[in-house]
Amino acid sequence: MTSPRKLGPSDLTVFPLSLGGNVFGWTADEATSFAVLDAYAAAGGNFVDTADAYSAWIEGHSGGESETIIGKWIAARGNRDDVVIATKVSQHPDFKGLSAANIKAAADASLRRLGTDHIDLYYTHFDQPEVPVEEIIGALDALVRAGKVRHIAASNISAERLQESLDLSEREGLARYVALQPHYNLVSRDTYEGELQDVAARAGLAAVPYFALASGFLTGKYRPGTTVDSPRASGAEAHLKTERGGRVLTALDEIAAAHDAEVATVALAWLAAQPTVAAPIASARTVEQLPALLAVAELTLTEGELQRLTEASA
Repeated sequence: MTSPRKLGPSDLTVFPLSLGGNVFGWTADEATSFAVLDAYAAAGGNFVDTADAYSAWIEGHSGGESETIIGKWIAARGNRDDVVIATKVSQHPDFKGLSAANIKAAADASLRRLGTDHIDLYYTHFDQPEVPVEEIIGALDALVRAGKVRHIAASNISAERLQESLDLSEREGLARYVALQPHYNLVSRDTYEGELQDVAARAGLAAVPYFALASGFLTGKYRPGTTVDSPRASGAEAHLKTERGGRVLTALDEIAAAHDAEVATVALAWLAAQPTVAAPIASARTVEQLPALLAVAELTLTEGELQRLTEASA
């Protein structure tokens, strides 16, 4: 069994797969969400990722549905101290942006929904370049000092703004980002690799990539001529039309067969082996989808296999 991974310079240790909470209250109802969370925890999982905006995009939803379900699950299981909860600020319809006042109000609302007195990892969901980093980091630092947030992190941010934020924290002795949540997977490498990854590596930040399975494309269930019933099908099917998508699937199929593993497990194992990556995020809308994700903790690819995938996805 792979040992837990340290989350950057923080005191948090996490399971090598973060469970995505975007499906809770959306494609997974409360009972199914509880079952998925139970199965993840039973397998040793302890790192649950959500956001205050999940799932405001659904008609009749107002945002916070995912946090509410996670909060109810923690209360029912009495396991708050065993779970590392990550949530995010800036996209909730009632709490838009990264002004200091909004960050404070949004965090309080998230704490209420989660039914807890602290958030383990609090991300800025989408950076707002028009808001000075002094205001953002100052507000996050206040939450850490108040004991409402243990550690802070950033998602969807430029290398320049990330560096600026880290420099400010260093200079002023304020709370400092410990993790980064980039869009990163075998068929989407350009957003993260390069400058952003370099900043993360220099600062010792842990990367926790989202869309780790490219909206399901990297599970291998999307093939030419097949139809998949999923709200994310259009995003996944776009990769089928690219030469890179085909090359990656071929390499994944061969390596999965060699290990008697699922295609999704191999795709996650490649990601987990990349520099700076602590734990990829993947979500399961049914308990049946979970084993292929959890198996990343047990699968170590050879240098040759990693190289094969890196070249196929170039």
